[in-house]
Amino acid sequence: MPTATVPTAAVPTAAEQPAAERAAERRRGTGRRAARRSGGRYGRLLELGGRGFLPIAFVARLPLAMITVGALTLATAVTGSYAVGGAAAGAVGIGSALGGPLMGHLADRVGQRAVLLVSALAHTVAIGVLLVTAHAGTDPAGPAVPLLVAAALLVGATCPQVGPLARVRWRGLTGGDRQELDTALSYESTADELTFVLGPALVGLLASLLAPWTPFVLAAVLTLTMVSCFAVHPTHRAAPAAPRPRRRAAAAPGPGRDRVLVLLPVLGMVAMGTFFGAVQNALSAFGGEFGAQSAAGLLYAVLGISSAAAALSVAWWPQRFRPAARWVASAGAMAVLSLLFLLPGDIVPMLAVLLLVGLPVGPTMVTIYTIGGDVARPERLGTVMTMLASGVVLGTAVGAALAGLVAETAGHRGAFAAAIGAACAMVLISAALALLRRRDH
Repeated sequence: MPTATVPTAAVPTAAEQPAAERAAERRRGTGRRAARRSGGRYGRLLELGGRGFLPIAFVARLPLAMITVGALTLATAVTGSYAVGGAAAGAVGIGSALGGPLMGHLADRVGQRAVLLVSALAHTVAIGVLLVTAHAGTDPAGPAVPLLVAAALLVGATCPQVGPLARVRWRGLTGGDRQELDTALSYESTADELTFVLGPALVGLLASLLAPWTPFVLAAVLTLTMVSCFAVHPTHRAAPAAPRPRRRAAAAPGPGRDRVLVLLPVLGMVAMGTFFGAVQNALSAFGGEFGAQSAAGLLYAVLGISSAAAALSVAWWPQRFRPAARWVASAGAMAVLSLLFLLPGDIVPMLAVLLLVGLPVGPTMVTIYTIGGDVARPERLGTVMTMLASGVVLGTAVGAALAGLVAETAGHRGAFAAAIGAACAMVLISAALALLRRRDH
């Protein structure tokens, strides 16, 4: 293999280098490949993204992880009603599920930078509207509930979709190298998991120590600063707007089979979200039986930690283990291991079960994002990635509602059965996609 002839410091970052040039370098086996091996697979991401990209993108996605729990906490505090708090949190989720794909579609058409800058400003304004609505009412009974819920919907709809759009950038930055892409998507899933553990923890800490509105002030500051930094980071050049002729071609409906290939990963993410929502509500019911309902969030964090750790391992999985087969295998492991939820009768055994069940969750999410990007048309990549993320949000709301209804009559085991059903549904969806992809080979 040829050795490097150019010092590492003189080599431009992948964010500054055209994808065609990067692909040509791989074919020639130049010193950048040697640098990748010497720096390690995750160290390579620092080189691909350039200075500051990973920390900027990590912090920029925190507002999305904060606003649902933040809306629940704020609405409950100002109205004294858990029902209103739940409605506000649900409105945030619905708004995000509706606004996310629209944001991705616009990013495909005009580029990420403009869309992210506008959404950062709009989201900050929406947070201001929510805070004013929550505290400016003159009625002693509290603010008008419909206005409060509508403001929460607006907050969700305008929240910048940093995670999905970062994944779009990685596809351009890796230039078609499957191993580098798997590493990048593994990191992204881990970053999502960690922020969705850290975000609610920040909300709880600020709301309890200061006031229920302070988490939204922090979210607004992070949105204005870090999302804007993410928007203008040089990596945005790796996801340029589609040229006009390709946009016209994209407007025409594709073959039905292509639409099904995109729909299946989206349905997979809905099933994944349903699993998450059902587990969250089931853990709440489980904790309630021991007088520790408030510990449900901590229990759920255990699932997130093992999921995040397992997601990192995908970077070392063999390339011959194709994504379609990976999805079937990891979804099957989720379905089998989730049966363990029916066994524990105490908190300590449940902790062990959560650690085990979380192991296939991270790889499953990494794989679904990989497949979604593979089957998406290039001019619709942002749209598909945001649809996948929105599928999780929508599914979480469905799973939480379904498990809540079942828990009323069948207790926590009935709620866990809803999670098991969601995992089994994902196995069927993954098998359907594997059969369709097999016909391509």
